[in-house]
Amino acid sequence: MNGTFGTRHSKLSSRIDRLATFGFWLLSMLLMLVIVWLLFTILKNGIFKINLDFLTKLPDEMEAGGGIGPVLFNSLYVLVLSLIFSLPIGIGAGIYMAEYAPANKFTEGLRICVEGLASVPSIIFGLLGLAIFVEFFHIGLTILGGSISLALLNLPVLTRVTEEAVRAVPREIREASFALGASKFQCIRTAVLPAALHGIVTGVCLVSGRAFGESAVIILTAGLSTSGELLNFNLFDPGATLAVHLWYVQSEAIVPDAREIADKSAAVLVLFVLIINLLFRFPLWLKERKLKK
Repeated sequence: MNGTFGTRHSKLSSRIDRLATFGFWLLSMLLMLVIVWLLFTILKNGIFKINLDFLTKLPDEMEAGGGIGPVLFNSLYVLVLSLIFSLPIGIGAGIYMAEYAPANKFTEGLRICVEGLASVPSIIFGLLGLAIFVEFFHIGLTILGGSISLALLNLPVLTRVTEEAVRAVPREIREASFALGASKFQCIRTAVLPAALHGIVTGVCLVSGRAFGESAVIILTAGLSTSGELLNFNLFDPGATLAVHLWYVQSEAIVPDAREIADKSAAVLVLFVLIINLLFRFPLWLKERKLKK
C-alpha cells in the first residue's frame, strides 16, 4: 500500500515538475518576444537612417536636416558625471548596510527609507534639484545641477542592489578569508566584493540606463537647450540631453522632419543604452573566460 502511494506521489510530483518547467519556459519565451518586439518597433523606423552627420550636427529649430551632436554629448557627459557622484556613495552605503550596520530597528528603518526613495517618481528628484540648484544656489539650469540630481535619483537603487549583492555572498567565503588572517576590510575587498561583482555591475547597468534615458530630472535642472557647441565641458552651461531632445522634437518642435528626427533619436537612445550595458559587462566576460582557461 505504501509502495503504491509512493509511486503515485512520485508520478504526480514528476508531472507537476514538468508542468512547472513548461510554464516557466513559456513565460521566458513570452518575455523575450515582448523585448524583441519592443526593440524592433523602436529601431525599425530609425536605425537605417542614422548617419555620421546626424550624430555630429547641431539641432535645427526651423529647417529639416538637424542633428543631435550636442545633446548626445551632453547625455554621455551627464551620465559620466552622475556615476562619478553616485558610485562611491551608493556602493559604499550598500557595503555598510550589508557588512557593518548593526541589526536594529534604526537600520531596518533606514533600509525601508532607502527602498521608499528607490520607488519615488523621478520628477520629485527633479523638483528637489530645481529647489537646490536654481532657487537656493541660484546657478540656473546647468549640467552640474542635472548630474547631481541624477546621482541623487540613482543612489537608493544603487545602494539596495549593492547591499543585496553583498549579502548574497555565501558565509563560507567570509569564513575562509578570516581563517587566512584577513581583516574585515581585507575580507570585503579581496573576497566579498569580487564574489558580489556581478550583482553590483547589474545595479550599475540599471542606474546607467536610467540616467541616460531620464528626461524629467534634466528638464527641471539642466534645461531644454544646449550651449550650441558640439563638445562643451562647462559644468555651468545648460545641458539638454538626447532624451529631452526626443521629447521636445516629438511634442514641441516645428521642423518639418520632426517625426524622422524622433525615430532616429529613439533608435540612437536604445543603441547607446545597449552599448553601455555591454561595456560594463565585457570586462566580466573576459575575466570569466580567463578563469575557465
